[in-house]
Amino acid sequence: MIDKLHYISQQPTNETHITAIKAALLAGCKWIQLRVKDQPENVIIEYALEARALCEEFDAKLIVNDHPEIALKAGAYGLHLGLQDIPIAQARQIVGNQMIIGGTANTFEHIEQRVAEGADYIGLGPYRFTKTKQKLSPILGLEGYREILERVRSGGINIPIIAIGGIEPNDIPAIMQTGVHGVAISGAITHAADAAQTTQHIYRQLHMNVLKEV
Repeated sequence: MIDKLHYISQQPTNETHITAIKAALLAGCKWIQLRVKDQPENVIIEYALEARALCEEFDAKLIVNDHPEIALKAGAYGLHLGLQDIPIAQARQIVGNQMIIGGTANTFEHIEQRVAEGADYIGLGPYRFTKTKQKLSPILGLEGYREILERVRSGGINIPIIAIGGIEPNDIPAIMQTGVHGVAISGAITHAADAAQTTQHIYRQLHMNVLKEV
């Protein structure tokens, strides 16, 4: 079961990814993606092991971004791969058949590619500009999601699609109306004045808004 809310870790000022992940878990997040860039693998594996232990404590699922070997060593629930990362088929040989694998997409063609590669879910974005990612793909906006999800439905494609990229809680009702399965959020939870209240509000928005029949 792919959760409707994916928390993407980021390093707060003067703190660590683990600090952010623990705060997100305390706030009620149940699907945690450890996304660490520009740090050595020995640091990332330590983060992954700590994050896995925390996720077990809070009955949450850990997804590791980019690193199949680390995901395997840490006993993560899943792996998420960007378009420039190792191919899903190659990663599958490393992590085995039991681990969930998600893949990033920016276009309908990318979604077709990810489905063909055997992805379990897709992170489609970015919704708007975000500072958390370098080399940002073209911004989709609400209209971009509408067009792509319409093609997904017309093509008979049935895979959970998670909207990602600069999403704020107030964006969720309109985004969910496009037909996505859920959203990935980072800064709106990491920097929230009250992370628990924000997370509860997000979950309410996600479960209240379903695709309206046209």
